[in-house]
Amino acid sequence: MARRVEAPYSNVIGRKHYYTISHTVFEIDTKYVPIKSIGRGAYGVVCSSVNKETNEKVAIKKINNVFGNRIDALRTLRELKLLRHIRHENVIALKDVMMPVYKTSFQDVYLVYELMDTDLHHIIKSPQPLSTDHCKYFLYQLLCGLKYLHSANVLHRDLKPGNLLVNANCELKICDFGLARKGRDNGQFMTEYVVTRWYRAPELLLCCDNYGTSIDVWSVGCIFAEILGRKPLFPGTEALNQLKLIISILGSQVDADLEFIDNPKARRFIRSLPYTRGIRFPSLYPQADPLALDLLQRMLVFDPSKRITVTEALRHPFMSSLYDSSRNPPAQIPMDLDINENMGEQMIREMMLKEMLHYHPEAVYTPSLAMHL
Repeated sequence: MARRVEAPYSNVIGRKHYYTISHTVFEIDTKYVPIKSIGRGAYGVVCSSVNKETNEKVAIKKINNVFGNRIDALRTLRELKLLRHIRHENVIALKDVMMPVYKTSFQDVYLVYELMDTDLHHIIKSPQPLSTDHCKYFLYQLLCGLKYLHSANVLHRDLKPGNLLVNANCELKICDFGLARKGRDNGQFMTEYVVTRWYRAPELLLCCDNYGTSIDVWSVGCIFAEILGRKPLFPGTEALNQLKLIISILGSQVDADLEFIDNPKARRFIRSLPYTRGIRFPSLYPQADPLALDLLQRMLVFDPSKRITVTEALRHPFMSSLYDSSRNPPAQIPMDLDINENMGEQMIREMMLKEMLHYHPEAVYTPSLAMHL
């Protein structure tokens, strides 16, 4: 539970008060009353809270020492930029980003999201039974959110059960956009370390120069399989082991399905693996709906050019009872996530403040703001 350690004080931006939550001090606007810690990671701590002005329950994520690692600072900035523009029922909503007291020296960032009950990872690991309808509804919402992101020219690049938040009524929302990028950059795709290994597409494991929306589809397939089997499908220990696991289940690939691999050494590695016919999905998931397995098989295709798209997946017979194209319009304007990866702390800080001001326009017009910031 939250423990209040200091009385609130005033500043030009608004009143703040301090709470200690999970051994972490939260310096937050007085309109928020923390309840309890609901998560902890490398970034910091997340607590549930109530906005006294609206009586809305929210989640506050404190990102500790955001400039201690420039890559983490860029990830935070990218999430701020993206979530300010994205409005979709299957993407987590960023409600607020708290203004810091001092603009030139702040080290922590507080993001306020809509509150969700749990994530798909915890549901999969729980003893709670999951029916075909549960599976279908989770998958449908994930695909709808992803369809919107792809239409906005955004690749998520880190889809996994832990990044899919779920409510008690089975509503699902995609979160964590620190690794998101725009789809294309002058005809080339970015090829840095992305996606938690177990959900990483073959083209990423093989360090291919070009990749696109199909990497997210592969991750969805891995998540789909994990829902069906209640355990990860490809729990590799490192990249080469991950590839071996994929081939052991999908089977050896013919030369025509290896043409996308632009690295000769990587192509030779795949060809050097012992021949295997693979394992049929019905034998892995004997209780699953045959239509679900057909869709799964179309997602988990080694050659990305032959992998089903998100839109095609939504139109698949397994989804037919839920999908209505008229209720899932694309994004109106493509996202521009261009960020200079080489900019320093000062520029990142200024861009973060610019994002914060979108949630606090009153700060721009405060006459004494400049003196205090």
